[in-house]
Amino acid sequence: MVFAYLDEPPFCFPTEGGTAGGSDVELVTAVLKALGIASFETRLTSFAELLPGLVDGRWTITTPLFISQERLELVDFSHPVWALADGLMTRQADSARLTCYEALARDGRSRLAVVSDQVQEQTGLKAGIPDGRILRVATQEDAVDLVRSGRADAYASVAMAHRGYLALHPDPRLAVVTVRAAMPARGAFAFAKSAAGFRRRFDEALRSQLGSAGHRSMMARYGFSPDDLTLDHLAFGR
Repeated sequence: MVFAYLDEPPFCFPTEGGTAGGSDVELVTAVLKALGIASFETRLTSFAELLPGLVDGRWTITTPLFISQERLELVDFSHPVWALADGLMTRQADSARLTCYEALARDGRSRLAVVSDQVQEQTGLKAGIPDGRILRVATQEDAVDLVRSGRADAYASVAMAHRGYLALHPDPRLAVVTVRAAMPARGAFAFAKSAAGFRRRFDEALRSQLGSAGHRSMMARYGFSPDDLTLDHLAFGR
């Protein structure tokens, strides 16, 4: 049993002891324990390898990521575990000006950093940011470095991931702007399509955890609000 994760606090991150920590790790540990699986391997990987590694059998489960139609063609998802808004990491001086994707598009010069193939890349394009002003990188750290150095004006990801990064790596030069959306986007654990039986058992155990006092308390420790976990947001028909 292998759980693949990213270095993206507060969801997942490697600890000094060589193990994985974070809200996603605590949740998957509780679910697997409920299924009688007392131990499992955690494997740090890149975003680009997350789903390919699942498809070719290098791991069994991935850290939750946004559910999209494109990804549903490759893998299956569990019941959603959070519903979160996007955010822009900018320099403090730009935080009042660059408040959404459309503001970046209107500016005419501003450049947006994204981790390649994350959903924020397509969101930026749909908002009107020209392809030539979107800078694609491999990791969160690479994207932050682009903003910090001035080579990019904003980095788009989940607002919670930005806050988690700055909690571990404080930098007074940087700010996080939450992009207000009509409906927060849902994230869920991913499984290979060949693991449908295991996914169904996992889902049963997962649903017993979601919304429980223990689950809400754990997520609050990592900075999640009750709205991030509202089950009305998480309804998902297969």
